Amino acid sequence: MTVLDGARERWVRTGGVELCVAELGDPRRPTVVLVHGYPDSKEVWSEVAARLAGAFHVVLYDVRGHGRSTAPSPLRGGFTLEKLTDDFLAVADAVSPDRPVHLVGHDWGSVQSWEFVTVKRTEGRIASFTSMSGPSLDHFGHWINKRLRRPTPRRVGQLLGQGAKSWYVYLLHTPVLPELAWRGPLGKRWPGILERVEKVPGGDYPTASLPSDAAHGAWLYRDNVRPRLRRPREDAYAHAPVQLVTPLGDAFLSERLYDGLELWVPHLTRRTLPAKHWVPRTRPDRLADWITEFVTVTEDGRSGTAANGKHADRFGGQLVLVTGAGNGIGRATAFAFAEAGARVVAVDRDAEAAARTAELSRLIGAPDAWAETVDVSDEQAMEKLAARVAAEYGIVDVLVNNAGIGLSGSFFDTTPEDWKKVLDVNLWGVIHGCRLFGRQMAERGQGGHIVNTASAAAFQPSRALPAYGTSKAAVLMLSECLRAELADQGIGVTAICPGLVNTNITSTAHFVGMDAEEEKRRQRRTARLYGARNYPPEKVADAVLEAVVHNRAVVPVTPEARGAHLMSRFAPRVLRRLARVNPPL
Repeated sequence: MTVLDGARERWVRTGGVELCVAELGDPRRPTVVLVHGYPDSKEVWSEVAARLAGAFHVVLYDVRGHGRSTAPSPLRGGFTLEKLTDDFLAVADAVSPDRPVHLVGHDWGSVQSWEFVTVKRTEGRIASFTSMSGPSLDHFGHWINKRLRRPTPRRVGQLLGQGAKSWYVYLLHTPVLPELAWRGPLGKRWPGILERVEKVPGGDYPTASLPSDAAHGAWLYRDNVRPRLRRPREDAYAHAPVQLVTPLGDAFLSERLYDGLELWVPHLTRRTLPAKHWVPRTRPDRLADWITEFVTVTEDGRSGTAANGKHADRFGGQLVLVTGAGNGIGRATAFAFAEAGARVVAVDRDAEAAARTAELSRLIGAPDAWAETVDVSDEQAMEKLAARVAAEYGIVDVLVNNAGIGLSGSFFDTTPEDWKKVLDVNLWGVIHGCRLFGRQMAERGQGGHIVNTASAAAFQPSRALPAYGTSKAAVLMLSECLRAELADQGIGVTAICPGLVNTNITSTAHFVGMDAEEEKRRQRRTARLYGARNYPPEKVADAVLEAVVHNRAVVPVTPEARGAHLMSRFAPRVLRRLARVNPPL
């Protein structure tokens, strides 16, 4: 039994073929039409459709020659974009005759949908279009011509890069061979290939019709690719808002292929996703959220999404959890992700501070934000938090282990209790977060990112910070080890290493080996020093987002941190000499 078994079915006759159409949800709601790609059938959308059906009238159909739809005869010339447009209009008229539909396409479903949304005869029938992993052949043709007319090393590199990614297109133009391969060994091995290479989970996809679907679908390429790339249309302007979802790990399409797309699309929303090509199967949750948001925005009459800050294309709708989010770097990081349109879980042991961060995150731009109270050093409390977050909000896409405490004083003045306290929070808090939330990311199998806040003290020894420096050096090494282990699962790990940042950690840091009055004096002097340095936590937050976007391993943030990091690699003896200096506090 598949997710689509409960769908209502109908048959739509058009252009000598019969199309199998499935419907889910309430027909009185806005209609979302999902168009599959190659070599798929409509079942590729089953997980996305199930998530959309509660809010929309969801329509899926097997493209001619695929799934349970009949194939044209003869096959040659039966798959042109003009005939595919006829099919779409017939389906739209059957399922939503009085109201424009919201179109969603993947792979060749997106390629043909670009045709639908740019030709005159469909104006007024499409309310919005969400595209993924499939460009307009007209836009692609102009992209190629621009680089051929004005070649530069960069443009030539882009052409060669996309040419290498398009190797399969050349093979599909060869006579007979693709049909033999798909009806033979390739058709049998394809599910296993998707599972190994694309991390596509098993289930109701692909269906038993795969060999014939793929054999028929070769004519999508033969009928359309060369004619359109040679003579791309000059009027291929979108007449509806477009949401472009770009999987960053797509093996078949370069990100650069969409450069300059704004020239063709007046209302364009960009999204990027750390995933491979088959995102309808690997990230149905994220796609359903983005489609829901885009359709809702369009229905409300707005031309863009709520998230418009930096990196909104990358983090919009993602779930980000930040520990130590009640103030300082943690709060600034939560705000930065909120501005980028992420959903935020603000975690802190101070319930009031966490609630304030969540409240402000919503005002800044987060679609939603929640506050959670926990002591990160408490293993059982962290386990309950991880289970609660997964059950109520979903699997975390980005985890920021930021909670930490300061401790200063000589080694012999640092008691075992002092060591336990700083290691429990600074190291074990990170271990708990990585173990619990990282395991959830890994089991989901859809990638993610972990950011651990270390410190410049991780690679800069100091006689005044033996316990604190040890805890942060351990966090740095933990991050490096975990990065190596999780790389194959598409999960990035970053160690952020700030230097002197103007936060309240100095006023709450513990100074050992002195009475309470002297400790208060040291805290005030340290706070004044950090305040005079006045490096804002917002800059660290910006570095966190950039590190996730570019999957960086170790990120020293402040100038002194970058200098110490370089010296640790190229002049370690100098750092050891500096470590002997007693700080004037």
